[in-house]
Amino acid sequence: MANEKAKILVCDDEADIVSAISIYLRAEGYDVLCASNGREALDICGRESLSLLILDIMMPEMDGIAALTALRADTDSPACNLPVILLTAKGEDADKVLGLNLGADDYIAKPFHPAELVARVKSQLRRYLYLGSRVSRPEVLRCGGLELDPDTRTVSMDGEEISVTPTEYAILKLLMSEPDTVFSTKEICAKALRLGMSGDTYGAENNVAVHIRHLREKIEIDPANPRYLKVVWGRGYKIESQRKDV
Repeated sequence: MANEKAKILVCDDEADIVSAISIYLRAEGYDVLCASNGREALDICGRESLSLLILDIMMPEMDGIAALTALRADTDSPACNLPVILLTAKGEDADKVLGLNLGADDYIAKPFHPAELVARVKSQLRRYLYLGSRVSRPEVLRCGGLELDPDTRTVSMDGEEISVTPTEYAILKLLMSEPDTVFSTKEICAKALRLGMSGDTYGAENNVAVHIRHLREKIEIDPANPRYLKVVWGRGYKIESQRKDV
């Protein structure tokens, strides 16, 4: 696999360090994205198909340890198994150990030599891209013409991609994973929205109906008479399996 197909996210609150690392990696032919805190990095991980994350430990708003913990906890996300190289300052031995225990793949201490950083990146990419990732590709979920691809986090209807928010994606993935199963609003909040990192409002059960309405407007030909996303009055919502011709 060529370098240009490897997309690397660099996350550090020091702009000069991000800029320097980006220069080194782009010189090697890698595609580079940038973030300045852990929350921003998680948002990018949720919407981009990445090959590796370089993550600083000490950052404002959300530090690298918290971001790594959230990344590894979201087992439904393709980014869950993304290789992570931690950036640490000298003397942060406890944080290095903690980071490795939480699932970091490697670390490099500041200041570092560009050649060492590039060598560590290439080593991790060899394992992840050339030798295969640690999990198999998630199966595409299908209900009639409705498809959800967990690997690319995309939704399509009859082959045409539909733009959905992270919250809508989470709800749809939950419902499509068990067609014809009715989920209450409480279950949807607990199971689908629990790990959300976007700017959407999470956890409030009275918001679920709003997200359902928005989804219907996107996936149904006639939202008032839905074919796929249905309400079971007094119980919750379900995705119809489409086993019958309608």
